Amino acid sequence: MKKLVLFGAGKIGRSFIGQLFAASGFEVVFVDVFEPVINELNRLNEYKVVIKSPNPDVIINVENVRGVCGNEVEKVAEELANCDIAAISVGQKGLPQALSLIAKGLMVRRDKFGNRPLDIILAENLRNAAQYAKDILVSNLDKDYPIDDLVGLVETSIGKMVPIMPREVQEKDLLLAYAEQYNTLILDKKAFKNPIPDVKGLAPKDNIKAWVDRKSYIHNFGHAAAAYSGFQFDPSIRYLADVLETPSVENFTREAMLESAHILIKKYPDEFSITDLTNHIDDLLLRFRNRALGDTVFRVGCDLKRKLHRNDRILSPLLDGIRFNLPVNKMLKTFVYGLYFRANDENGNMFPNDLEFSNALEKKGISYVLSNICELNPITDFKVIEDIESYNLAI
Repeated sequence: MKKLVLFGAGKIGRSFIGQLFAASGFEVVFVDVFEPVINELNRLNEYKVVIKSPNPDVIINVENVRGVCGNEVEKVAEELANCDIAAISVGQKGLPQALSLIAKGLMVRRDKFGNRPLDIILAENLRNAAQYAKDILVSNLDKDYPIDDLVGLVETSIGKMVPIMPREVQEKDLLLAYAEQYNTLILDKKAFKNPIPDVKGLAPKDNIKAWVDRKSYIHNFGHAAAAYSGFQFDPSIRYLADVLETPSVENFTREAMLESAHILIKKYPDEFSITDLTNHIDDLLLRFRNRALGDTVFRVGCDLKRKLHRNDRILSPLLDGIRFNLPVNKMLKTFVYGLYFRANDENGNMFPNDLEFSNALEKKGISYVLSNICELNPITDFKVIEDIESYNLAI
């Protein structure tokens, strides 16, 4: 049996990466620092994934799994030395620790098996993830380790949405995972050092940068457009599915996503067509309306400092659109709506960074926020700054 060593036994790790590889006959060895989950994996050697959709729930049993604690460095290194492929799904904060562990495993692997390459799937929504991972690995490897020959750093575009699980359900079954039906893992075809594994659901692409941008420009942007326009329409609506039941909000969101789609086609004319992206947009809107996800307007829209930054889901495609001289009015409006997003969580509290953001906007003004928080350049980005500052919303 082939073996995947997967760093991260969280929601994406269990409901997506682990599920895909286990279903295709791999043993999945989870590495995580949360010992209760590792202990349960070793006690049961299986867990359940519940597919949440408008249809009745489907329960998938994921077998041939076990776990190793992340603090057991030698055990982790031994697992990596003897595996067929590795993957990371720990979130950006956990990446340095996971990659330092992997570096130790790579050196043990070379000592035992010589120049036997290892592919590492970077299941993280992180731009330039391969370079980020390489820099950390190099700082932890021996100076003579030939990383370019022996390590395939495989970037991905993670489009799977993980439904919110009630606390009482999590407490009852520590390993249970909820998942939406979508189960496609887009990854970098060119990064593999070994043959691409025969796993149903893998979708290798030649131009992974285009597909990473598709996730940001269409999926992430569409989430923002729905949340920010929905909050503007009615701040009392809690769930994203309810927001999209309003025709004006859904129409605005779709039109804004189509503006971004045209920008993506201009940027990657050989990769996408308007037919493909329109179908993708309509499929996403259907998935956004999945009530079983339990997604809230607050969760989708919060963290304004990150989501309204020039390198994120709205300003990045918007700036490209201005550069290409394409229509961006709905995208611009989405950004302005985002400036005045003030949604609260179930306890009536704003996201802490959003409170700081709104205070800065109120006390220091929009010019300060655009330059110092969103990091638009007053000289090179003067056109978009001028358009944003002159936009008059009834708020």
